[in-house]
Parts: sequence; structure tokens; C-alpha cells
Amino acid sequence: MADTGNRLRKLLESPNFDPQSYVKQLSQQSDGDRDLQEHRQKIQTLADETAQNLKKNVYKNYRQFIETAKEISYLESEMYQLSHILTEQKSIMESITQSLLSTDKDEAAKEMLAAFPKETEEVKQRTLTTLLEKVEGCKNIMETPGRYLVYNGDLLEYDGDNMSQIQKVHAFLMNDCLLIATWLANRRGAVKYKYSALYDLESFAVVNVKDNPPMKDMFKILMFPKSWIFKAENSKIKKEWLEILEETKKNKVAKDKHKKEEEVPTSPVRQEVSTNPFDEEEPLDSEELVDLSPEWIQELPEDLDVCIAQRDFEGAVDLLDKLNEYLKEQPVSPRVKELRGKVDERVRQLTEVLVFELSPDRSLRGGPKATRRAVSQLIRLGQSTKACELFLKNRAAAVQTAIRQLRIEGATLLYIQKLCNIFFTSLLETAREFETDFAGNTGCYSAFVVWSRSVMKMFVDAFSKQVFDSKESLSTAAECVKFASEHCMQLSEIGLDLTFILQSLLVKDIRAALQSQKDIIIEATRHRNSEEMWRRMNLMTPEALAKLKDEMRSCGISSFDQYTGEDCWVNLSYTIVAFTKQMMAFLEEGLKLYFPELHMVFLESLREIILVAVQHVDYSLRCEQETEKKSFILQNASFLHETVLPVVEKRFEEGVGKPAKQLQDLRKSSRSVRVNPESTMSVV
Repeated sequence: MADTGNRLRKLLESPNFDPQSYVKQLSQQSDGDRDLQEHRQKIQTLADETAQNLKKNVYKNYRQFIETAKEISYLESEMYQLSHILTEQKSIMESITQSLLSTDKDEAAKEMLAAFPKETEEVKQRTLTTLLEKVEGCKNIMETPGRYLVYNGDLLEYDGDNMSQIQKVHAFLMNDCLLIATWLANRRGAVKYKYSALYDLESFAVVNVKDNPPMKDMFKILMFPKSWIFKAENSKIKKEWLEILEETKKNKVAKDKHKKEEEVPTSPVRQEVSTNPFDEEEPLDSEELVDLSPEWIQELPEDLDVCIAQRDFEGAVDLLDKLNEYLKEQPVSPRVKELRGKVDERVRQLTEVLVFELSPDRSLRGGPKATRRAVSQLIRLGQSTKACELFLKNRAAAVQTAIRQLRIEGATLLYIQKLCNIFFTSLLETAREFETDFAGNTGCYSAFVVWSRSVMKMFVDAFSKQVFDSKESLSTAAECVKFASEHCMQLSEIGLDLTFILQSLLVKDIRAALQSQKDIIIEATRHRNSEEMWRRMNLMTPEALAKLKDEMRSCGISSFDQYTGEDCWVNLSYTIVAFTKQMMAFLEEGLKLYFPELHMVFLESLREIILVAVQHVDYSLRCEQETEKKSFILQNASFLHETVLPVVEKRFEEGVGKPAKQLQDLRKSSRSVRVNPESTMSVV
């Protein structure tokens, strides 16, 4: 057997082993199922031995595995550190190279400008004129004095959504603007391009696009809310475009700054001093009082564009706060108005982005805290009302989505538990986040109360559709309403009480459910009354009798033992016992659903149910002629009037908080009828 196992092992371990041919050969050589079973047993034994040996080897080399894993972990951390060091060294070398190149370039440019200042500008203007003759539709470009060509070249324009190539363009960078021209398919003489767009250098920002194949050698021009992606021929040309664009924008800012400084008069005119005491002192020129020369103010519009494009909302609002603080209590001048106009346009763009961040079309994951960033920045911009409206719309959409995604279970109570957990947890989180975000804006709290009512209506619609529209039993509806009310009361810990709103929205459905259950009980009672034989109940077994006693005890009827006899007999009719259980169940379920608006509906329903049983007993007393059966009917009437009805009145008063005068009057009138059977007709 051992030799056979060794041969089988060597066969299976051989490198040229072919399972299919082995199984085929084995099937041909076997005489029947018994040989195959034996061979299967051998393979199974071999597999068990192999597994056992593998476990032994694992336990034997367990410590080596742990040490090897630690060594690998140490090696990985060292590799990370080495990679980090190399990255830092690379960045340092690149910065040194950039600084040396920029220094050399600046010195060479200064030397060239010093040697040929006028000739260089004139050459550039002539070159620009020559190039623009090849562009269709741009005759007015050269009307601006001092405009000259800085750089030009072919680029490929790409779609920012799907990164597909749109068209081939030729870009002309001038000292104050950027011209984009498209290639003409059908050339006409010297004209090669067609005018497409002209952008002022102050109106856009340039952003480098990291190389990520197939996106390579690309850069982006941002002019909120639009953007354009261009691809250069190679990385060298892309680098030249980025450097020259940045340098040209800086030169334009510096030139504009210098130009504004020159506009300030250097020799102030001496004012004549008036001796007239009634002459008002003329205010100084506001242009002299407001200094807009700081570099951060000159670059503020462009910095705001970059912050908006990079979704740095906090940085953008910080810049606006800094500007407002700087211009606080400063006189209004044309230059300030011009700056305000540019900044207000950026504020509008920033507001649109923040509004989009809070729109329900965005992802609703993350809960209320995910909206805090956009809400806080809108509040800082002085738009707390809009922030409140958008925040509440966002949370309403989130609640609605959560309710729609909730799976409808077979068991109604299980579905309602999940619905309440989702809705009230979301409402509680929203209230806490609202209190955090709008702590200093008390005027927004009324909007939150109105919103709470609207989402509560959304919850009640889903609740009623599952509980009341599906015709669930009153006991199930009572449990569901009780569960929702308990969750609603938990909101009081943050000072939000929506119990009244929940009750007012549910009152119509609960009233209909109570009346429907009342009609069912009355119909069932009348059906039993029509078949009444006025016989004692025989429960057949002591277990059934004990169960009935427990049921009556749970209904509050503690004196039921006096109505039981020997050998599992009950000295009451089946109709009265069934009516008692059904009516007490209705009472308990109604008390779970009770609130003041349902008082009269609930009380009248109880009165009508009791009246059916009372009238049946009184009618039977009047019609019955046999003395023994009449005595049994009187015993049932005594149980109904002296045991059941007082328990109903007491339990109703405990649950509602005030006595039921209608039930007391009904019991008194039925007692007088029972004493004087001849007056029964007046009740009927």
C-alpha cells in the first residue's frame, strides 16, 4: 500500500503530468465503480497527508515567516525614506537650475533691451503686423498703441470632458492679450488662419496639467466658468509657453502699476488759504488718499480666479475679507470703483460655485457635515439667507433619497423601524449641523422649523402608505405610531418638538383606522349575537382555561375566577367572553394611538361598540321565557355591567387623564334597563 502511494505521489508530482489523459487512462483500466472508489480513496489520503505536511512546515517555519515579514517591512520603510530623500534632492536641483537659468535669461534680456530698446519693439510690431496679415478677421488688433508680439506657435485644443482633440489652433501672445486663431481648411492666398477669440491677460489664469498619458505636454487656461486645454508639440515648447505667459502677465501688471504711479501729480498745487470763516474746507482728492499700489491688491483678481479654479474657497474669502478690511473707511474713488467692479464679478463667480456645491444634483453622501464648507463661506460672504435655503434644500433631497432607497420589507413593523431610524437620525444630525453653522443667525431658525414640517410630511406620506393604505391591523398600526412618537420625542433633547406636527399629519389616517376597526368589531359582534344560544363555555382542557384566565387578567379583569366552574366550565357565554376580549384589545390599541384631537372619535367608537352588546343582552332578557336560561343571561349581564364596563372606564381615565362621562351614563342607563326590563324598548 505504501509503495502504491509513493508511486501515485511521484506520478502526480511529475512535471509532465496531464490530468485529462490520466483520468482517461484510469477509466479505461478500471473494472468498475469499486476500482474507481479505491483510487479516489488513495488520492484523498494523499491529499490529507500533503495538507498535514504543509501545516507542519508552516508551524515549523512560523518564526521565520514573522521575521521575514518584519525585515520586508523595515526594507519598505527604508525604501520610502530613500525615495523621499531623492525627491527632495531632485526638487532642490531643479530649483537651483531654474534660478540660474532665469538669472541668465533676465541678464541677457536686460542687455538686449539696453542695447536695442527701440529696435526690438519696432521689430516685434513689424513681425506682429506681418503675422496678423495671415489671420482673417483681425484688422483692428493693431489699433491699440504699443501692442507688439511676444510669442506665437501652433497648439492643439482638447475637450476638457472627454480629452478628445477638437481642432488645431495658432496662438499669438502679445504684451497685453492672447489671440487664438483656427486653421483654415481652404486657404485664400496668404491667409492661413481665422480669428477665433481674444483674451485680456488679466482675465485668465494659466495652470499646468501634469503629464498622465495620454494627457501629455498640456496646459490649461482658466477663465471662470470656462476653461480651455491646449497641447504643445513637446515638453520644451510647453515649458516655454508657461514661462513666457507667466512673465508677460507679470510685466503687464508691473507696467500698469508704474503707469498708475506716474498719473499721480508730482508737484502738488498750493492751495489758497481763505480768510472767509463761512467757506467750507474742500476735501482732498480721494485719489491721493487711497493707495492701491500694493502687489497683493494688483494681483487680487487673478488670485481670486486661481482660488476659485482650485476650489480654495476659504482662501478666496480670506482675500475678500482682507480687501474689505483694507478699504474700510476709505473714500470712494474711480480706481476703487474699478477694483470693486472686478472683485464683485469674482464674488459672483464664487457664489455660483458655492451654490452648485450645495445643489441637490451633487453627491448627497457624507451627511450634513459635508455641506459645512460651502455654507460657512456663503455666510462669510454675507449671504446667510441663501446659505440657509440651499442647506435645507440639500438635506431635504438627502432625506427623500434615503426614504426612496429604503427597501420595503414584508413585515410592516420592521420597515417602520428602519424608516424611523433613518429619518429621525437624519433630522437630528441636520438640526445639530444647522445649530453649528447658523449659530449667529437667529433669523434662520424659523426657516428650519418650516423645513422640518415639510420633511415631516414627506415622512408621514411614506409612513401612511405602508401602514394605513395597506390595511394593516389596528394593533400593528398602534405599534408603528407608538414607535414613531417615541423617536419624535427624542428630538426634544435639542429643543425641537415636532410631536404636534406628527399628530396633526396622522390624525386623518388614525381616525379612519379607528372607525374601520369599530365597524369590524360591531359587525363581528352582531354576527355572534345572531347565533347566540346562551350556553356555558366548555374549554375542554385545564390549559385552555388557564390561558383564558391569563388573557382576562391581562385585560384588567382580575375577578374572572368567580365566573369559572368545575371541569373547565365557564359560567359565561362565548359571545360575551369574545366581545370582552375584542373590546379590551380595541381599548388598548386606541390608547396607544390617542391624542386630544381623537378624543371624541375614540370615545364614540367605544360607546357604539358597548351599546351593541348591552342592547343584545337587554333584548335577550326581555324575550327569554325559560327561568334557568334567563338566570344565565342575568349572570352575563352582571359580568358585563359590573365587571367589564367599570374596567373600561377606569382604563380609559388612566390612559386619557380624564373620566369618560358618556361611558358612565351608558352604564347607568343600561343598569336601570336591566332592573326594569319593560323599559328596554325605549333604549332599543
